[in-house]
Amino acid sequence: MDITEINVNDEETSDELVTAGNGNGAVNRSPDAAECDGLLAVQISGANGEAGPSGNAAESHNNIENNCAPQEMSSVCRIKKELNENVYKGVKLWMIIVIIFLLIPVVIIVSLLVCSVPQYFKGSFQMPNLVFTEELFTLSSNESQALAAHLQNELSDIYSSSPALGRYFFKAETYAFRNGSVIADFKLTFHLPEEQQDQLRNFTLSKEMVYNVFRQFIYDQQPAESGTKYIDPVSIKFV
Repeated sequence: MDITEINVNDEETSDELVTAGNGNGAVNRSPDAAECDGLLAVQISGANGEAGPSGNAAESHNNIENNCAPQEMSSVCRIKKELNENVYKGVKLWMIIVIIFLLIPVVIIVSLLVCSVPQYFKGSFQMPNLVFTEELFTLSSNESQALAAHLQNELSDIYSSSPALGRYFFKAETYAFRNGSVIADFKLTFHLPEEQQDQLRNFTLSKEMVYNVFRQFIYDQQPAESGTKYIDPVSIKFV
């Protein structure tokens, strides 16, 4: 028998040993070898993503985050798309929303004006320390406009700060200057709630009340006969 024949027989013998034993093609192996194979299989499966419970939890958390992010972005994109939609001839939806918010206070103010009744008072007062000039005859002159603005601000401060009249006061105007040192003609406008106009006209916003508020303020705030724009309380008249 030659060497080649012996090697062939050895290979056939080893094949028979592999197929023999359990009858299912498994080789009878030692316990240590089987344990090593088991550890190797676990490591390989972990590397391939086949992790245990902790690995599955982490993978589920990542899937939730990946699923939530596109949903949030899609919602924002959808809202932006809706706001930029053309409603009518280039007018976008966001423009209409802004206009509505701007119109709300305007509507409130207009409704208050419509539901109120104006009350006017005209009068005059004298400024004895001020010298009358020809420019004061013309309201468009710089001197006349400056003096009118000063007096209007002062009248507005008097009535807007009044606890009784402040809530009804609307505006004050100085519309003319006359000679006699300087005599200023003014006009006051109040807005009365329609349902309370009769009561207010007779008591709170009577001519006597408006006059007393003006005169008392001048007595309290202005030093006697000081300053060129001093208003003589005695000269205050309402017509």
